[in-house]
Amino acid sequence: MINAFDFDGGDRLLPRALRAARAIARLKQRARRAGAAVIYVNDNFGRWRSDFRRVIEKVLATPGKPIAQMLQPDEEDYFVLKPKHSGFQHTSLSVLLAHLGVRKLILTGVAAEFCVLFTAHDAYMREFRLVVPRDCVASERAADERFALAHMRKVTKADTRVSARVRF
Repeated sequence: MINAFDFDGGDRLLPRALRAARAIARLKQRARRAGAAVIYVNDNFGRWRSDFRRVIEKVLATPGKPIAQMLQPDEEDYFVLKPKHSGFQHTSLSVLLAHLGVRKLILTGVAAEFCVLFTAHDAYMREFRLVVPRDCVASERAADERFALAHMRKVTKADTRVSARVRF
């Protein structure tokens, strides 16, 4: 979700992402109260000498600023930078999740039919239980979002209930 939205189609995705970000912010508050770990898995945007704080600084000067401000990480949050679409491919995410003893993942973000979908596939292959709250993901087009959610329900057995109904 921490994204500049300055790519082709970003202007179409941004309003939908803002709606998802509001739901994610509420879900994050509930996760925090429940004692659940919050992990940001974010693109490095091809900046190989970057870190998560620099990514946020860059995004704060782009159209993605409102989302970055709304979803600013807290000190106790974890973050993993990813070079490709899946949060698992070539990252330390598996090691972090094992360290934390996590067996259930709640995936949120953009774009539902790319990064969220590919991360869900990789999580499913690693035998995680998945929740992908349908109001916490966004795509440029509603049809792509519906396709991705239906696919994740069918293939990865993801629970796609709205975030207000997610149990921790």
